[in-house]
Amino acid sequence: MKLGSFTINFYDQPFEQALQSVRSFGCEMVEIGCGGFIGKRHCDPAALLADEDALQRFREMVGAAGLEVSALSCHMNGLHPDRSIGGAHRQEFRDTIRLAERLGVARVITFAGCPGDSDDAKYPNWVTCPWPDYFHELLTWQWEQKVIPFWREEVAFAKEHGIAKICLEMHPGDVVHSPEKLLRLRAAVGPEIGCNFDPSHLFWQGIDPIAAIRLLGDAIYHVHAKDSKIDPLNVSRTGVLDTKPYAEEIDRGWIFRTVGYGHSVEFWKALVSELRLVGYDDVLSIEHEDSLFSGSEGMAKASALLQQVMAHQPRGAMWWD
Repeated sequence: MKLGSFTINFYDQPFEQALQSVRSFGCEMVEIGCGGFIGKRHCDPAALLADEDALQRFREMVGAAGLEVSALSCHMNGLHPDRSIGGAHRQEFRDTIRLAERLGVARVITFAGCPGDSDDAKYPNWVTCPWPDYFHELLTWQWEQKVIPFWREEVAFAKEHGIAKICLEMHPGDVVHSPEKLLRLRAAVGPEIGCNFDPSHLFWQGIDPIAAIRLLGDAIYHVHAKDSKIDPLNVSRTGVLDTKPYAEEIDRGWIFRTVGYGHSVEFWKALVSELRLVGYDDVLSIEHEDSLFSGSEGMAKASALLQQVMAHQPRGAMWWD
């Protein structure tokens, strides 16, 4: 396994400095943000594709830092009913696909997105229950008329450009928010659809990440190392569908935490072991969104714990068998 980091952890730094920061925490891999909700602070795919010299400098900066690119990330909602948002996101995602092809990067990370409740909608509509019946009817319409057709087109586009691993991050608010939903889309569209496995989003929903790994198996294409903490006092009053702003930590049902501060080292040992059981022996990419720690301290703590628990060598032969 290899340790990596998402560049948005260092969005306050210029790209070259951010790469050096990633390396300073013991990382070998870097995940680079390319648009959508996270912006293009470090990487504007359209600009790089239009300027061969800039693209070469980009490659050289990554190599000079002693890093390899684990994935390009464009967290977007191409299904947004407002075409000024959905259309722009879709274009940025496609530009990211093209850039991945040019850079020889195998994986592109994104969200599945969420459509509205009609062709005339202004906002996405995320359904949380099956009844009254109009909720179920809406879900059926979203999946059959919007989600599956959209992703069939995007998978075809990715295949044309040699990208066979689209890593959907399962996130509440998106139609693909759980392992069950991811496997549903994968079955409908093809094996190019896999996941960027982020345990923090699963804990938030009450899903056991270890059970999820076993269910997803070879559909796991990339892994985020990020934790979350459920506040039992607040959840007992509000539940986990908590829409308070992130800054209201003391009143929220859950908050994102750095690795080891939501769940113990024993969980992280179990996670890396389960990943190996299903055949994933690749990057663990740190994503820092813990508002109780600075970025540098959160990165340091996450790196130290992961270096302790992750597998650093190939599996050995079972000489005792």
